[in-house]
Amino acid sequence: MNHHSRSASSSSSQNSRNNLRWSELLSEAVTKPGMILEAYTRFHGYSLGNRIAALFQCMARGIQPGPIATFPRWIELDRHVKRGEKALTLCQPVTVKDRDASQDSDAPEAVKTVFVWRPRWFVLAQTDGAEFTAPIVPAWERDRALASLEVSIVPFASLDGNIQGYASRRSFAINPVAQLPVKTLFHELAHIVLGHTVAAQTNDGANLPQDLREAEAEGVALLCLESLALPGGDYCRGYIQTWLGAGRPIPEQSAQRIFKAADAILRAGTAE
Repeated sequence: MNHHSRSASSSSSQNSRNNLRWSELLSEAVTKPGMILEAYTRFHGYSLGNRIAALFQCMARGIQPGPIATFPRWIELDRHVKRGEKALTLCQPVTVKDRDASQDSDAPEAVKTVFVWRPRWFVLAQTDGAEFTAPIVPAWERDRALASLEVSIVPFASLDGNIQGYASRRSFAINPVAQLPVKTLFHELAHIVLGHTVAAQTNDGANLPQDLREAEAEGVALLCLESLALPGGDYCRGYIQTWLGAGRPIPEQSAQRIFKAADAILRAGTAE
């Protein structure tokens, strides 16, 4: 059994050295309608970024997407990984010693969390064994999310009727006649979760600067909308390009922030 585990994992050692980039995953998700929804529903229990990473690898390798688990976890579920199957690579938090913070010999050992890509996961189609029933993805609830994130909705008070919504500190408002109120909700909530409202108020008026902030917030809105099969994704794509400019990619750091914020919002609104 241990030999089989090493065989299944070692065959993907090359893949472990080819770390995925969040900006590339975001680009794939944004330019391929339906990918975000499929990833969100197929790989329940994992972060949104890892769900999309898993689907991206399944598509590239011609593997049927489905429930995902580590080799030991499949054994616990009375299934085994088929011989020769290559593990999928996902991003995993790892606690390591913080050398910079541990220079003082009298201080307790300092540690920090880093994120690394590791090949440890297999989808259902890569396994054989007992029958497996996929878990049901819980529904997302707005009020649950707002309470969990400690964010409130306030009455819309702007005199500019062209503004769809705005956010300030830990609250936001939506224009009662907003064209796409649910998209606006996710956009303004994203500004808060992304930390855009800490230093100053932001809104989605067309005359505002901060093009990257707007692109980040709309990227979060796109991921949330399409994960939940809600309308507005096509509008988001155009909005992002309007702020970034033609051909300008999302920076890697912004892509990481977008995935993290979208995952926080989706998790906050779903019951475990």
